[in-house]
Amino acid sequence: MAWLSVTLETDCAHAEALADALMEGGALSATIEDAAAGTAEEKPQFGEPGSITTPGWDRSRVAALFDPGADVAACVAAAAREAGLPSAPPYTTEEVAEQNWVQLTQSQFEPIRVSDRLWIVPSWHDAPDPGAINLILDPGMAFGTGSHPTTRLCLEWLERTVQPGQDLLDYGCGSGILAIAAARLGASPVTGVDIDPQAVLAADANAARNEVSARFTDSAAPLTGQFDLVVANILANPLKALAPAICGHVRPGGQLALSGILAEQADELIGIYAAWIPLVVADTREGWVCLAGRKPEDAAGASAC
Repeated sequence: MAWLSVTLETDCAHAEALADALMEGGALSATIEDAAAGTAEEKPQFGEPGSITTPGWDRSRVAALFDPGADVAACVAAAAREAGLPSAPPYTTEEVAEQNWVQLTQSQFEPIRVSDRLWIVPSWHDAPDPGAINLILDPGMAFGTGSHPTTRLCLEWLERTVQPGQDLLDYGCGSGILAIAAARLGASPVTGVDIDPQAVLAADANAARNEVSARFTDSAAPLTGQFDLVVANILANPLKALAPAICGHVRPGGQLALSGILAEQADELIGIYAAWIPLVVADTREGWVCLAGRKPEDAAGASAC
């Protein structure tokens, strides 16, 4: 049996109401996604520590699934009126064959080779190299499956940098992948913080799955202390706003790595962070950069925020 997948775009203010109205009008399911996903304009559903966001995306894609015999045009028109839109937005339809959706979803996540000794392996896959450091993850609601260039940049920096016994802070931890990798590389103790409580739950579960000791908290709890290593893979704007706090968590002589930064944003971030830590472009990948640097030993006056 085939189903009809209907996709349309609207704005953040109407997306949720439109999805609800489609469900009331006969859709079997309805989801809301970022219409800019996969582009430089892509935005996270949840903000990063210290940022102020509202749920949803400026350009939202609503995807609904219908029985093959449904009157899609009438349903979309009625849903648009119910959601308060002046007219029904354009939409596309596609036939979707019935299939094993769990298997299909899992097939989208394959093991990722970061380096000769570091792999990211979805929990349902066998490790391609059992002798490597295999990070076992369940891709979930939290960002961080390892496929994004910024995550890869940070993992590669950790592999080059972590020395056994160094303590580490993963600022904006998402799924916990960076903190878990650091722990597997010998960092201890390891701490992660995120604004999203769902991310903290996912990170805790992933740490348990990888049998590593790491403490994850949401940003509602005060974060104190300084660390040998701090890594923050978030976005340029929160990295700007949080520069004093992030740098305050790096102890004198400690190292900082930042990512989630487009190449054209690097100079501005380097200039902002120069007040605390001199940064350079440590690596680039697909238009994204990783900035890294060491806090001066004589920066004793700095304190964690």
